[in-house]
Amino acid sequence: MTERDRILQHLQQMADSIMAMFGRNCETCIHDLKDLQNSLVFLRGSITGRSIGAPATDLLVKSLKQSPDQLKDMHNYRALSGDGRILRSSTVFIRNSQGEPVFAFCINFDTTDFFNASQALAPFLCQQDGPDHTYHSSETFAQSPSETIEALFRQAVSEIGRQPATMSTEEKTVLVEILERNGALQFKGAVEQIALLAGVSKYTIYNYLKKIHTKQAIRHLS
Repeated sequence: MTERDRILQHLQQMADSIMAMFGRNCETCIHDLKDLQNSLVFLRGSITGRSIGAPATDLLVKSLKQSPDQLKDMHNYRALSGDGRILRSSTVFIRNSQGEPVFAFCINFDTTDFFNASQALAPFLCQQDGPDHTYHSSETFAQSPSETIEALFRQAVSEIGRQPATMSTEEKTVLVEILERNGALQFKGAVEQIALLAGVSKYTIYNYLKKIHTKQAIRHLS
């Protein structure tokens, strides 16, 4: 057995152990850094909807542009699944005896259920701020339009109280209505970014907007 095979075997044991402990909300995977085209060589769980043979993620590709001695592990960062679920993720770069990065060991944890539960409990746990029983808004000091859009998206999701992946079509329509009302759609590329965050296509967002504008027009005439 080669050194590379032994490393992979040990990583697989670790992956199975983590899955046994954290269960269905967790996913563990191993990426082969020598073959970015078919990088995913081991997978437990189905949080991200991928399969063996999937390519390296954009984060991995960008990280590997650094020199090996500058390559750093990344812990507990925010990620987004294709269907709009919010994940907490960690990536550890595994090196061989020559110090070369050969595998990336990744953990993805779906926090959607915990977010929905916290939103359901929030009215019973949060203090009301003022005599009018309203909550003060938070402010995000964004450095790019996409950060502002994402902040407005998070606020709209919080207002509805469910993550997009678990929202009904009606709730997603309301989400887009809140975003439009709060000015998110004024930014260039907003529809595409909102579609990505919500886990739908941009054409679906346009359909939601059409439905919203039709409803508003009828309300205005009545």
